[in-house]
Amino acid sequence: MTAAAPAPDLRGKMLRRRTVSGARWVLVVVVILFSLVPFYWLINTSLKTGAGLSSGELFPSEPTLSNYVTVLQNSNFMLSLRNSVIVALSATTIAIVFASFAAYALARLRLRRKTLLLALILSVTTFPTIAIAAPMFSLWSDLGLYDTLPGLIIPKLTFALPMAIYILTSFFKEIPRELEESAYVDGASPFQAFYKIILPLATPGIATTAILVFILVWNEFLLPVTLTTSPEARTVPVAITFFSGTSQYDQPLGAISAASVIITIPLVIVVLVFQKKIISGLTAGSLKG
Repeated sequence: MTAAAPAPDLRGKMLRRRTVSGARWVLVVVVILFSLVPFYWLINTSLKTGAGLSSGELFPSEPTLSNYVTVLQNSNFMLSLRNSVIVALSATTIAIVFASFAAYALARLRLRRKTLLLALILSVTTFPTIAIAAPMFSLWSDLGLYDTLPGLIIPKLTFALPMAIYILTSFFKEIPRELEESAYVDGASPFQAFYKIILPLATPGIATTAILVFILVWNEFLLPVTLTTSPEARTVPVAITFFSGTSQYDQPLGAISAASVIITIPLVIVVLVFQKKIISGLTAGSLKG
């Protein structure tokens, strides 16, 4: 006996599903290419020298690592790279520590107009950086913080801390209150309940927030270029702008591309190392508890 042919309506539904599925995959491929092509072109340019920099070759005909060697041998660039690591790690750590306490309080305490308070905190991140850069130039000069690493860490917290508080508040809200109440019954203090019960459960959210804050601080340009003047305090995004060619009319495009690839690597490594926690954190933050 032969199987009966699918009904016309069923065949139509199956065809529509396949069409929708195919369209989704095409969209995914387009988005991936749109995201990766600029980075590939950056790597492609970093492997070229001389006349090859002005060519539109999809693959470099004579790839070379000379640009990377030049950048890594640049003592000012390496010093700026160290400064970026110190500033980004310090600002991220401080922001996460203080934001954890603030976000936990906002998530648990019964406050009037809490939504308005969170909106005001988030609104700080929308302020243009130039709004504080110019006044801080004069203030930092008077306080002796101009052209120092602490002088960069403090203002970067202005934007990193509000963002961290807002994101972490949503994660703490998803953790059931019953867990803390059980800890209180067992004799735990509020701090012990927070430290031993809540923080471990909020680890995915904290990791996700730390990554976002780290990227924000690492890529920030206007504050370092305004509040520093020497390589001893300059960060990598600013240091790249001081690259020069072998002559007045020589554009160091290859060296700039190589340096851009180098400073992107730490971000890629951080995301790859913590990708599971980032995914679980984003998923947890999207669920209703």
